[in-house]
Amino acid sequence: MARRDFEKLFHQITQLKVAVVGDVMLDTYWLGNVDRISPEAPVPVVALNKKEQRIGGAANVALNIAALGAAVSMISVLGKDDEGEQLTKLLSGNNINTQYLVHSEHRITTNKIRIISRNQHMMRLDAEIAEDINTTDEERLLFAFENYLAAENPHVVILEDYNKGVLTENVIKKIITVCNKQNILTTVDPKRKNFFAYKGVTIFKPNLKEVKEGLNILQNEVTLNFLKDVHLLLQDKLDHHISLITLSEKGVFYQNENDAAMIPTHIRSIADVSGAGDTVIAVASLVYAAIKDAKLMAEIANIAGGLVCEEVGTVAINKNKLLEECKQLLN
Repeated sequence: MARRDFEKLFHQITQLKVAVVGDVMLDTYWLGNVDRISPEAPVPVVALNKKEQRIGGAANVALNIAALGAAVSMISVLGKDDEGEQLTKLLSGNNINTQYLVHSEHRITTNKIRIISRNQHMMRLDAEIAEDINTTDEERLLFAFENYLAAENPHVVILEDYNKGVLTENVIKKIITVCNKQNILTTVDPKRKNFFAYKGVTIFKPNLKEVKEGLNILQNEVTLNFLKDVHLLLQDKLDHHISLITLSEKGVFYQNENDAAMIPTHIRSIADVSGAGDTVIAVASLVYAAIKDAKLMAEIANIAGGLVCEEVGTVAINKNKLLEECKQLLN
């Protein structure tokens, strides 16, 4: 691909409309110092001096989409609570459309509170309901999704599953069915629970661990032929078009019909792998929606996933850094 074409590609991405459907959450950080042990129990006393709230879960995928300049809407179910209001404000403040969010009296907004002292995690508190949403909330979510499709006519819909109950089998099936009827691309970042529910999607993006668990594979050696066999096994169950499997430090694998390759990772100073999968599915979805090139999709998503691993904590991709690395590494 010629050097000048990356500028064109990144401009094309800004013209796309994207929906992210899945489990959103609030990531809360309580930061402080530990100078003593509590007299009440043998636990450290953390003297808090700072609180931060960040966008987490499926909403981090939307954050990455927005960072690359595409129009993105978040479709999910939140609780009718302060955390839901705070998360909605954070989304809106980061150019993510929130008008299709469903606020439910039957749920609480997932909030993961991390207590940190001197860059060490002291404790994590999870406030959440992880059971499937009920039938009423399913109907409200699907109604919001249909309204979104009618109003926006998107190029791609991303299903981001964190096993928190928003993506039920019924929701998954109905969203993929309506998208296929309207020729809208669908991409999936799955979890174990509904691993084989995503029949008929365009791009299926698990990591290697999830694939081996889902298919009950014990083999440790990772070769191109092995991954091609995995693609066929997945396709037999899912009837999807493209497999994009992240291989941790080994890079990524993609297969689209007979076109397949393992793309090695680029050498980096890894600080934190959290959120890398969110970035990979976001970038892959945008690149494929823009140019329908599976190989380039995998190459750029591979670079993007590595870039965010150089940062501490969950961060969105830096558009300018990604563009420069594409020019340097893919010419």
